[in-house]
Amino acid sequence: MNALLIPLSILCGLILCATATSLFAVYRAHWLLREMDGRAGVRQSQRDAELQALRDTLDALAAQLHDLQNHPPVATPPGLPKPGLNLSKRSHALRMHRRGEGVEQIASALELPRQEVDLLLKVHRIVLSNV
Repeated sequence: MNALLIPLSILCGLILCATATSLFAVYRAHWLLREMDGRAGVRQSQRDAELQALRDTLDALAAQLHDLQNHPPVATPPGLPKPGLNLSKRSHALRMHRRGEGVEQIASALELPRQEVDLLLKVHRIVLSNV
């Protein structure tokens, strides 16, 4: 009878160990599922936040497009070109040059570019040298 008890006790020990291992595996699987659900919930909330931000941006762009369609921007005509060197400014510039004023002073007083005043004075000198 002793021979039957030893193998039976070993068998009971193995069954108990297998049951404990099975219970631990079920507990661990349940714990892993809960953890994955928690992570999935966090990811889902992040996706929801990103999706909401994209929707807000899309709504803002749609509103801008609607405004542009209803109120197109008014094209401003190009500005009139600034009048260049007319006869009165030309004669005034030559008069100022004869009085001894510099090119910078003449250009700022008549609101002309410095290069135009230089060109006027050079042409005037050429004309005087040919006369």
